Amino acid sequence: MEFEIRENALVCCRQGETLLIEGWGKDSLRVRATMNTEFTDRCWALTEKAEKSKCEVKTYQVKEKTGDGIMENTWASITNGRIKAEVNYAGVISFYRDDKLFLREYFRSYGGTLSKESRCLKVVNRQWKGLCGGNNYALQVRFESNKGEKIFGMGQYQQQEMDLKGCTLELAQRNSQISVPFYMSNLMYGMLWNNPGIGQVTFGNNLTLWDMKSVKDMDYWLTVADTPKEIVENYTAVTGRAGEYPEELMGLWQCKLRYRTQEEVLSIARKYKELGIKIDQIIIDFFHWTVQGDWKFDKTYWPDPKAMVDELHSMGIRVVVSVWPSVDRRSENFFPMLEKGLLIRTERGALQTYDYQGDCVEIDCFNPKTREYVWEVCKKNYYDLGIDGFWLDNSEPDYGVYDFDNFRYSDGAALEISNMYPQMYSRVFFDKMKDMGRGSVVNLLRCAWAGSQKYGNVVWSGDVPSTFESLQDQIQCGINMGLAGIPWWNTDIGGFMTDDVEDPDFRQLLIRWYQFAVFTAVFRLHGDRGPYNIPALDDRDWGGGYLHTGQDNEMWSYGEDNFKIMKKYYDLRISLKPYIAGLYKEASENGSPLMRAMFYEFPDDEKCWNLQDQYMFGDKYLVAPILHLDEFEREVYLPKGQWRLTSDGTVFEGGQSVKVKAPLDYMPVFERV
Repeated sequence: MEFEIRENALVCCRQGETLLIEGWGKDSLRVRATMNTEFTDRCWALTEKAEKSKCEVKTYQVKEKTGDGIMENTWASITNGRIKAEVNYAGVISFYRDDKLFLREYFRSYGGTLSKESRCLKVVNRQWKGLCGGNNYALQVRFESNKGEKIFGMGQYQQQEMDLKGCTLELAQRNSQISVPFYMSNLMYGMLWNNPGIGQVTFGNNLTLWDMKSVKDMDYWLTVADTPKEIVENYTAVTGRAGEYPEELMGLWQCKLRYRTQEEVLSIARKYKELGIKIDQIIIDFFHWTVQGDWKFDKTYWPDPKAMVDELHSMGIRVVVSVWPSVDRRSENFFPMLEKGLLIRTERGALQTYDYQGDCVEIDCFNPKTREYVWEVCKKNYYDLGIDGFWLDNSEPDYGVYDFDNFRYSDGAALEISNMYPQMYSRVFFDKMKDMGRGSVVNLLRCAWAGSQKYGNVVWSGDVPSTFESLQDQIQCGINMGLAGIPWWNTDIGGFMTDDVEDPDFRQLLIRWYQFAVFTAVFRLHGDRGPYNIPALDDRDWGGGYLHTGQDNEMWSYGEDNFKIMKKYYDLRISLKPYIAGLYKEASENGSPLMRAMFYEFPDDEKCWNLQDQYMFGDKYLVAPILHLDEFEREVYLPKGQWRLTSDGTVFEGGQSVKVKAPLDYMPVFERV
């Protein structure tokens, strides 16, 4: 191993690999390696100017016992504040927090004494396998597993496990799955896998394995601190933080699948106004257009969208419209975009990436010319009419078949960069809207990647089923998304997919989900409500009239008793706006999410590291959602301190579990005294 000391950096070269470790922000290190002659120098998620580091970098001699006697080898280390990386002569890295080991690469081969008992296995810490015909590699990076460690973050995975120790996670974007590869450990360190490629990570009990399909560089970033809040602060300092969130969007967003006409939208808004209920935004969902990729209203059913927007604005309601990245071959934009090279390419077979309601190819958001083209169309057909924001659906993108090895963008193969697609899609709109200066940019997306928080993204959890099991999943999804740096997160209230809106079990679920949503960042009614017995508006196979619509999904749509409960919780949400505004401000200042794991506020309480069915909404409210059918009481753990139950004002002493009543019109919430 050859070592080179640079200012605030350590370079290590061995057997064709170049390893670079450098200070990158407060108490943090960036670690890169390549088998090529030079690094790509892509920042990926590390877009912000890092706090200037002053690292101590040195080499030294270490005597090691081998089968042939005592051997003296050269080692090296780099220290940035409280974090230190030590590299032995075989290139194995060990990481220390305040000189205490917290992470070490896994090495079971010849060379070195870190794992001499199993050196014949020939399993190495960083395993590169060249891919045919280019300078990309399949890469496996292994770390020792820490006994008793708990791991959180990584984005959104629809599963019961909030603690990711023992889980294998696909590093890929899908509808309702969001890969944001930053995790936080109860050992008080955080790690960003700074690579947008396709792969998987296994947080096993025997080892941790990052397994990537196609990379040019290995790239990850580590930080240490004393609390989860400080770890998130360090992480968002180098990846970016959410901007200012407008107070006028902290109330109710109204939506359904789908409002089919201009008059239908206006009738819904007028009725809310008659009831004295202020909605902040109304969202016009998909297939209001002619065909996918035209990005304009079908004039048959939306004859004067400007007049519609003006009336809604007069009621204080903003208007959001759905935009998909798919372009149907029948679209007026398909062949111009194809000729200009603005669409995703396929490596083999037919040129098709998406097949829902059309033969489609999706846009290549990595191409700046694509971003310019799509924005100009959407500006003309939407933004210039007064549309306030965009619902950027299918933003993974939602491929017809997830054969990532068959798709290519202007910046490279999908295997190498696809996880960054939703962030680049959001920038089609964010970059231009920000420059136009019409206030804070807030758009709704179904997916995200590390750093997406800085591009005005409200992220929702995707097309999840309307079940209590799915509601349970959403609790840990929201918590882990927040820990991965994405504070503006929400769900479809009631879940997306419902078979029968008359089912009393569904209506109970809807109420419980609605109560939970009051205590999330964004309060939004949406869903695809069955049964599908509403006839189409016309018999064309295109345009705004042919596709089905779901049943009504407004506050008054589920009976008078349920309306009273929903109105009660609507009023509660409105009363919380000053508090919520403070949470949004905190998110923009230090990255803290609105929806927080119990251990985020109480890291010294071991029980809080095991709780995933309750959470903190900011630092003041402990929220205990009702997560089962016909559940009318539940147990809640109260950390040390005093807690006031919001139903009757009873004050409880913390450090204990209490059982509280939860009739249908009440979800247990405790206020920190």
